[in-house]
Amino acid sequence: MRGEIAETRREQIIAAARSLYEEKGIDRTSVKDIADRAGITRSLFYHYFSSRDEVTDAILDAYVDTFVAAVREWNAQRVRGDVAGALKTCVAMLRRHLFDEDSFRTDLLKSQNALLYQRFSQQTAHTLAEYLTRTTVTEYARYHRVEIRHPYEEFYLLIIGLMSYMRTHPDASDELVADLITDTLHLDLGSQQD
Repeated sequence: MRGEIAETRREQIIAAARSLYEEKGIDRTSVKDIADRAGITRSLFYHYFSSRDEVTDAILDAYVDTFVAAVREWNAQRVRGDVAGALKTCVAMLRRHLFDEDSFRTDLLKSQNALLYQRFSQQTAHTLAEYLTRTTVTEYARYHRVEIRHPYEEFYLLIIGLMSYMRTHPDASDELVADLITDTLHLDLGSQQD
């Protein structure tokens, strides 16, 4: 019961911070603002979080979790052997999650939040690269020759690169993005090898 109350309080603080970041921006939100919005004292805030940055990290974790959940859903819906179709739906999923409009993600792209965006990118790349290496690469290897020697590292670099490229080139065609993925991972788009 006590653990549930603590978790509820943490979530309440995170929700307050997230809504304030949406309204005011990250750098214009103070610990006092967050505590006031959550209906708690500053000292109680510090009981749950050591700083505003720690709350921000919890918000980033939630964004990464959402991105990973989308990749898991994409992975579960892939049709075995349809690498080209999987690429197409993968690019669409990436666009949705990179370009979802909310103030927090927009705020992450501001120069004063560069380190925060870098942490978000690295955490996303690490988590997704581990997941894809453990699942998608393993399944792909059952039917195709894996042409990359370091799957985790290749996926990590690809994810970081795609996030950066797609943000700076939002008009890049889906076909170009799919080609970049195909070329980087040396994917076999031919028919399934049974």
